[in-house]
Amino acid sequence: MGAVTAVPAAGRAAALARDASALLAGVLLPGAFAPYGLWPLAILSPAVLFLTWHRADARRAARRGFLFGLAAFLTGTWWTYVSIHDFGQAPAVLAAFLTVSLAVIIGLYYGALGWLAARLLPAGGAVRWLLGLPAGWLLVEWLRGWFLSGFPWLSLGYSQTDAPFGALAPLAGVYGISWACAAAAGAVAALVAGRASGRLVAGAVLGALFGASYLIADRPWTQPDGAALSAVLVQGAVGQDEKWDPAALAPTRELYLRLTREHWGADLIVWPEAAIPDLLDRQADFLAALDAEAREHGSELLLGILEEDRERGQYHNVLVSLGGIPGIYRKRHLVPFGEYFPVPDFVRSWLRLMNLPYTDFEPGRPNQPPLSLAGTRIAPTICYEDAFGEEQRVFLPQAGLLVNVSNDAWFGDTMAPHQHLQIARLRSMETGRWMLRATNNGISAFIDPHGRVVARSGQFETEVLEGRVQPMAGATPWVRFGDGPLAGLAALIAVGAALRRRHGER
Repeated sequence: MGAVTAVPAAGRAAALARDASALLAGVLLPGAFAPYGLWPLAILSPAVLFLTWHRADARRAARRGFLFGLAAFLTGTWWTYVSIHDFGQAPAVLAAFLTVSLAVIIGLYYGALGWLAARLLPAGGAVRWLLGLPAGWLLVEWLRGWFLSGFPWLSLGYSQTDAPFGALAPLAGVYGISWACAAAAGAVAALVAGRASGRLVAGAVLGALFGASYLIADRPWTQPDGAALSAVLVQGAVGQDEKWDPAALAPTRELYLRLTREHWGADLIVWPEAAIPDLLDRQADFLAALDAEAREHGSELLLGILEEDRERGQYHNVLVSLGGIPGIYRKRHLVPFGEYFPVPDFVRSWLRLMNLPYTDFEPGRPNQPPLSLAGTRIAPTICYEDAFGEEQRVFLPQAGLLVNVSNDAWFGDTMAPHQHLQIARLRSMETGRWMLRATNNGISAFIDPHGRVVARSGQFETEVLEGRVQPMAGATPWVRFGDGPLAGLAALIAVGAALRRRHGER
């Protein structure tokens, strides 16, 4: 009788071990990203998940995918609690609920992938490991990058800024790199669990991925356009707890003026997001004087401020240019629960009743033109917008430089500012253009067209970065075609892999 009951017990133990392995793989995945930079984890962690799905039924595969996604985003984006509670002043319970809810939602994506893989893909073989699972992974990342406003954080491709697969960015963008990571993960899984013939194919795929990345590394996809520009990034390091204090407005203006006056004469000077924490019309005189001073010294200035549309009763987060051709850019992609609250009216009423701070901004038009500064056109983004490559691509190839302004003070002393800088680096790699990144309290940086950080500020320090940047012309393949063709190809491959299920393992 003991022999009869030992098998189910052993099976339950093995199933629990696989559940634990999926959970641990998720916990370890954020180590692939900045500030840790253990990029092989972007291959090994998904490989472990793929192995936990091997011959699992749909229910267990879904559970393991969910555990993986939940663990990855609890350990990799826990800083959302800091943003919502410490700086957004929301109650701890609400902040914890929103933080966990985000991780649960992301977990459902990977749970769905596991369920579909168990139901639709062959149980093993090269079709599963090297085609179906990598294509499905790309589709999950692509979908969560735009569905319900999108949250593309921790896409595998971002981990590869200092790794071989980063060379694929100009060709296929962040999702193409993610596909390469997932394909490499599938190859690792096939080497562990596949048949001898499948292992040969998996080894060849690994070799081809790393070999192709090596061959195209540092290839110039764009070319210089005109003279290099002298540029200055001003980091005021105004604390988030005082930034919006009306009593701090005058000292904040004076701080940025003082730091800037030491660098008049530079072609382009950039202040961070909402550097002037006030409304545009209320600062009209100050901005007019600043514009005149910039013109007097032959400099052009880009700064962040807020704008009120009194006719519509709307607020915008904007960038304005001074000292040259007047221009304004209104932020298009807003941060849920930061710049707008996607909640019913009764929740808004409760927020008012409880005296909880919240503001609803309005997004700018999606088809805004590039800004013209210092004789070149600029592709602007504000804060979180640079996580959405397709939204920056609309300015290209017309724009010669990328500029991102941010207020990463919302993240505190967490991993998020480092992750955000890594995302900005990937945008330079995709587009073959310099990125000027000015933040309120770090990390400000000059990033070259290969994604290398040429100069960077410290965090929580008042600092001014000086450098020279070269406007670029031309279009990388990713700039020309974007993410759509890649997602379409992945969908075709996933469908094709599912259709092979009836033939068994391949």
